[in-house]
Amino acid sequence: MERGVAVVGEGGVVVRLWGEAPAELRKDEVSQPSSRAEAFTQAFLRTSIQHRTRHDLKSMLSHKAVVLGYSRPKKERAKRSSKKAKGLNARQKRAMKIFQIQPQHQRYELFLPLHELWRQYIIDLCAGLKPTSNPQLVQQKLLKADFHGAILTVVRSKCPSYVGTTGILVQEFKHIFKIITKEDRLKVIPKRNSVFAVEIDGFVSHIYGSKFEQRASERSAKKFKVRGTIDL
Repeated sequence: MERGVAVVGEGGVVVRLWGEAPAELRKDEVSQPSSRAEAFTQAFLRTSIQHRTRHDLKSMLSHKAVVLGYSRPKKERAKRSSKKAKGLNARQKRAMKIFQIQPQHQRYELFLPLHELWRQYIIDLCAGLKPTSNPQLVQQKLLKADFHGAILTVVRSKCPSYVGTTGILVQEFKHIFKIITKEDRLKVIPKRNSVFAVEIDGFVSHIYGSKFEQRASERSAKKFKVRGTIDL
């Protein structure tokens, strides 16, 4: 039997208040909030999570820089560059005999083309050697020139055995000249205490070896002083 209370309202209307709601009504009231929450959750997920299409990805990546690999910091790059293999020093080059000319290559005729190249190089450097050329100007240019390929002749020396030696200069060091003679012999002539003569198209210049003790690369940047007389 259902329990309830009868209340007489305004106008004599009887209102009946139920103590307990019907079972079907109670079932609808319980299931309705859960269905609403589920519908809200699904709608929220649909609006929040957007599925990217291929067109969206293409438009998103166009005209934009994308890093595909790892870029090392600048400090690590500097360390790696400093660890690169260095070249051989002078002692290692001497031990490996890099500067030595093999006996089969010590032939005068092999260096004749080098002499022709040097001769043309000097003519171009001095703007043509003519009888009217200024000797002092030519001498200043020869002091800074490269003599590899020149034909040198020892005209004076404190060692008499060097006097008269003639050949093509194949190697120049700070203190010595290495020349190949017409007899296919490699001669080592010290610069100090020796005077050399070099001839280019009839123009003869004398080189005082004691004042010429520099490497070719150093001599090109050095300023030479004019001297009246020079001793051996």
